[in-house]
Amino acid sequence: MSMSDSDDKLQDFLLKHPETEVVEMILPDISGGLRGKWITRDKFDKLLNGSLKLPLSSLVCDIWGRDVEAWVFETGDGDGYCHPDPRTLVAVPWQERPMGQALVSMRQVDGAPCGYDCRYILSLLMERFSKLGLTPVVATEMEFYLLLREDDKLGRPGHTQVDRVGGSLAAGNTYSVEVMTEMAALMHDIRDACSLQGLPVDTLIKESAPSQYEINLHHTADALVAADHAVMLKRAIKALARKHGLRATFMAKPFGHLAGNGMHVHCSVLDSDGNNAFSDGGDRGNSLLREAVAGCLATMEDAMLLFAPNLNSYRRFQRGTHAPLAPCWGYENRTVSVRIPADTAAATRIEHRVAGADANPYLVIAAILGGILHGIEHKLQAPPPQEGNAYNSVPPSLPRHWPVAQARFCQSDFVRNYLGAEFQHVYGLLKQQELDEFDRQVTPMEYDACL
Repeated sequence: MSMSDSDDKLQDFLLKHPETEVVEMILPDISGGLRGKWITRDKFDKLLNGSLKLPLSSLVCDIWGRDVEAWVFETGDGDGYCHPDPRTLVAVPWQERPMGQALVSMRQVDGAPCGYDCRYILSLLMERFSKLGLTPVVATEMEFYLLLREDDKLGRPGHTQVDRVGGSLAAGNTYSVEVMTEMAALMHDIRDACSLQGLPVDTLIKESAPSQYEINLHHTADALVAADHAVMLKRAIKALARKHGLRATFMAKPFGHLAGNGMHVHCSVLDSDGNNAFSDGGDRGNSLLREAVAGCLATMEDAMLLFAPNLNSYRRFQRGTHAPLAPCWGYENRTVSVRIPADTAAATRIEHRVAGADANPYLVIAAILGGILHGIEHKLQAPPPQEGNAYNSVPPSLPRHWPVAQARFCQSDFVRNYLGAEFQHVYGLLKQQELDEFDRQVTPMEYDACL
């Protein structure tokens, strides 16, 4: 978008929201956190012309928001310039005073793109598709829990769906209209906020576990916009839950005995004429679809650290929980990691079912698109589709432990070739710092077992 278009976008926004005092400049970091600044009205032009600075290390915060010390000292912790995406300039309806928000990407001080900016990584993959005459179409589905604001005396979160003595229910009443009605005020606020911010919400549903819900976004033929939508939706859900006295969490496995929170990603590809490039006119898809599936399967283990970025992420992967344990695929089968949903030929697509809702949407979508590209560029052949229960027929092979996923990621040629060597190095250091922090902790369960 040109500077004149950006200025037009700002002026249009100010005309619609003349009372706006502050705009939040939001920089998504590679852990999935949101960094940035509040910009007062007299500095809005600086935001749009890309003259606002932040330390480049703002992109490389760990899950607790700390610098990655090994990398900061290695680079000298210089500044970069924040470049906004004017398409993301929207009002923030949950704030008490009038505010706006805009997502930004980071550039080096010499104007060069930053190789570990997750929005830039995704943009590069979109360019690679474009050179093949293809356009990815992406949509996300995210699960989350709505919990009480206060923890119990042991620090555990409390359910909003409870039994007669205040404990969690045995099940969450999947797809229940009555349970959704109990949360109607919050759900309507979320829907209204999404409408104001241009987030294309498709469906809101009650999920399988007590206190668990899911909101799906409609597909878009711009993978970067799809990731932006996912990030903005998560922010809106958390903010509006707080406003209603609740807490929303996208933690992968908040409760060990209940369903985890997944982020399923749907992806199809358009050809240069705007037709679904995966479709053969029937219900099975064509050879390009199978190449894309094969690429996803071949790269899944290397990308596991992006799909499951945290220690808690790996607690999702338990037999019989609808979290896949191996690279496999099938038609209309929810026990596999890559599902081809039943739909019209024009909607033939991949549903990638591995990532947790705690993962960074930009990096999850980038890993999936990279896998699809890898399959198409190398004309890989998919194995036969799985029928029946894949948990029983396919041996588990996805990394089940964080250090294993970390090692696969850091050694991966796929990650280096499709997401970039600089990103691979920085993200590897960041996750090693987090892993080291957890290794220093001794849990109450260990004291109970061993003291």
